[in-house]
Amino acid sequence: MEKASASFPLSGLRVLDMSRVLSGPFAGRMLSDLGADVVKLEPPEGDVTRLWGKKIAGISGYFAQQNAGKRDISIDLRNPEGAELVKRLVAKSDILIENFRPDVMPRFGLDYETLAAINPKLIMLSISGFGSGNADSGRAAYAPVVHAELGFVHGQSELSGAYPTDIILSAADTNASLHGLVGVLSALYERTSTGKGQHIDMAMVDASMYTNDAMTYALEEPSQSLPNEVIETSAGRLMLAGDFRFLWQRMSERCGVEDGLKPGAGLKEKITARRAAAHHFFNETCTDRESVIAALAQMNVAWGDVRTAAEAADLPSVKARETVTQMDDRDGATRPVIQAPYRFSRSTSGVRAGPPHLGEHNAEVLAEWLGMEESEIQSLEGVLVAGSQS
Repeated sequence: MEKASASFPLSGLRVLDMSRVLSGPFAGRMLSDLGADVVKLEPPEGDVTRLWGKKIAGISGYFAQQNAGKRDISIDLRNPEGAELVKRLVAKSDILIENFRPDVMPRFGLDYETLAAINPKLIMLSISGFGSGNADSGRAAYAPVVHAELGFVHGQSELSGAYPTDIILSAADTNASLHGLVGVLSALYERTSTGKGQHIDMAMVDASMYTNDAMTYALEEPSQSLPNEVIETSAGRLMLAGDFRFLWQRMSERCGVEDGLKPGAGLKEKITARRAAAHHFFNETCTDRESVIAALAQMNVAWGDVRTAAEAADLPSVKARETVTQMDDRDGATRPVIQAPYRFSRSTSGVRAGPPHLGEHNAEVLAEWLGMEESEIQSLEGVLVAGSQS
């Protein structure tokens, strides 16, 4: 009963999300899923991700995933009145999120010092590729650029033997989002005792280096480790947790697999023989999925099916935890969205509404946050962009 009536942990907080694409919007989505009132502020042309993926009711799948549950206003900051309107919204905000290059907000007169003078309690999260105040600060940075600069692309290429290519997920963006959220929540906690907000300068390079568990090791001694193994078995392709040296040790010690070599064999000969013996064991000795899984359990080796992203929804844990849920598609039906991962014992979390159209909540937010009358809102023609489904 307590869980059924549980509240969202961040209910009552107001967030102005001026960010676009992923690193900022993902942080805003998490705050929304935790109960904050998140208002996304877009330029007249909209967030570029409105063009990415399948569109339903004029809203793309990528945009929907990162912006579900938010309200939306569209303000033209190129109009001087636009920046003034943002300042009025900041005065009513607890948190502001932006992910422009460090010189952009000051050009609009929206730097932290200016905004903190308006609202001393404001917590401002600024996410950029390389942080502020250094020679790289002015560089444009999307996740692939950071992946390349930090060795992710090179390391993956060395392990796979393939031509360098970007990794499959935007880790640099999501790392910065997640660490940004930690910073925001820490600042919120401190604000309870000081009554003051602060500015969080989050660099994607910092967040990604900090989150890379092998980074310090790699700096001290270039890694010569072997990759975890994907092997062909009678159960299909399986990812095994451990390089081949580890797997061979477990196969030989716990399952009695032998390489058939005489003492004194060379390294290349051992590798060839042992890989052949492993292939035979997992395909000829173990002739079905049940026997393969039993052998891996005997070896105490963790394994996973090599699935497509679409097939991930069929994983028993994903189904049981309802990781993929359905939300309003803004067209009379529903569309899938990945649910927030937070499972509280007493509170609740999760997506609460479908994604917004561009400028959909202009009048609603300005009336609610700023107490504007309809006539004042109508006088902002040229600053606000009318609600749109394109």
